[in-house]
Amino acid sequence: MFEFAWPWIFLLLPLPWLMRLVLPVADSGEPALRVSFLADLEGLARRRARANLPAWRQQAPFMLLWLLLLSAAARPQWLGEPLPIAASGRDLLVAVDVSGSMDFPDMQWQDEDVSRLSLVQHLLGDFLESRDGDRVGLILFGSQAYLQAPLTFDRHTVRVWLDEARIGIAGKNTAIGDAIGLALKRLRMRPAQSRVLILVTDGANNGGEIDPLTAARLAASEGVKIYPIGIGANPQDSGSTGLLGVNPSLDLDEPALKAIAQATGGQYFRAHDGKELQAIKDTLDQLEPVTQQPTQARPAQALYQWPLAFALLLSLLLVARELWPDNPLQRLFTKELYLQSPLPDWRERLKRLRLRRRR
Repeated sequence: MFEFAWPWIFLLLPLPWLMRLVLPVADSGEPALRVSFLADLEGLARRRARANLPAWRQQAPFMLLWLLLLSAAARPQWLGEPLPIAASGRDLLVAVDVSGSMDFPDMQWQDEDVSRLSLVQHLLGDFLESRDGDRVGLILFGSQAYLQAPLTFDRHTVRVWLDEARIGIAGKNTAIGDAIGLALKRLRMRPAQSRVLILVTDGANNGGEIDPLTAARLAASEGVKIYPIGIGANPQDSGSTGLLGVNPSLDLDEPALKAIAQATGGQYFRAHDGKELQAIKDTLDQLEPVTQQPTQARPAQALYQWPLAFALLLSLLLVARELWPDNPLQRLFTKELYLQSPLPDWRERLKRLRLRRRR
C-alpha cells in the first residue's frame, strides 16, 4: 500500500505564492521599450513578434518542481504485508559501567590480556544478540547514566552500540544508583513479569545522586529484577596494579551488589575471568520467557528518490532553457511564429513608411 509518512508537508504548497504576495517585485534589470507601430514592423519584416504564454503556463514548470520537492519531503513509501514479530520474551536492559577502572587489563580472552570492558563487549554482546524474542536496551554509566539504546527488537544494533562504548564516555566515577533509577524509568511501563536489569560494574558507588540500595528498593516495588555482575580478577591472582599501585579489584563493593540482588529477587554473579563470565551468560540465557501481546510490523520501502530525481531532471531542463534559449523546451513555453524569412531590405521599407506618414 502506498502512503506518505508525513502528509502534513503538503500544507507548505501555497508557500511560494504567499511569499510572492509579501515580498516586493524583483527588478529584472532589462530595459523595456513600448512602440505604437509594432504591427507595421511585423508587416515589414513579415515576421510576428514573440508573445509570451499566459502567466499560469509560464509558472507551470516551477509549480511542478515545487510539488515534486514536497512529495519527496513527505516521505513516500510502499508498505508491505504485516509480518508477525516474536513477542514471547522479556524486556531486558543492560547497564554497563564505563568508568576509568573498566580499562584495567586483568581479564583473559582467547589467551590474551584484555580490559574488563573489552571482555564484557565480547561476551555480553553475544548474549544480547542471541536473545530471540526479547526487547533489549543498553545503559552506559560512569559519573552519570545515559540511555544508549531504548528497548528494541533490533538486537544487532544494540550489540553494535555496546561495541562502540569507550572508557570515560560517561565520566570517570561510578553512579550505580543513577543507572538503576534510569533503568526503572524505562522499565516501569512494561509488563510486570518481564522487567529485567543486568548491572555490570567493577567498583563501588562513588557518584550520582541516588543511593543504590534505595534505587533497588524502588525497583523491587515496580517488579524489576536486578542481576548484578561484579567483574575483575582476584587481587591475589592479578600481579598488575593501577596507576597508584593499587589493584582496582579491591574497589568492588560485593556486599552492596548482593544487597541489590536480594532486594529485587535477582541473583548476584562474580566474574573473575572470561570462563566465569561465559558461565554467567549461559545462566542468564535460561531466564524464563514471558508471553506478551503479539505484535506485527509492516516493512516499508522508501520511494522519495523518484520524485527527487524528477525534480532534479526538471531543474536541469529549466537551466538549459535559460542558457540555450533556442531549444524545444523554450519553444514549448513561448510561442513564436515565422511566416517567412525576414527580407534583407526591411530597414529601407521602414524608412519609406515613415516618409509617407510625414507627407
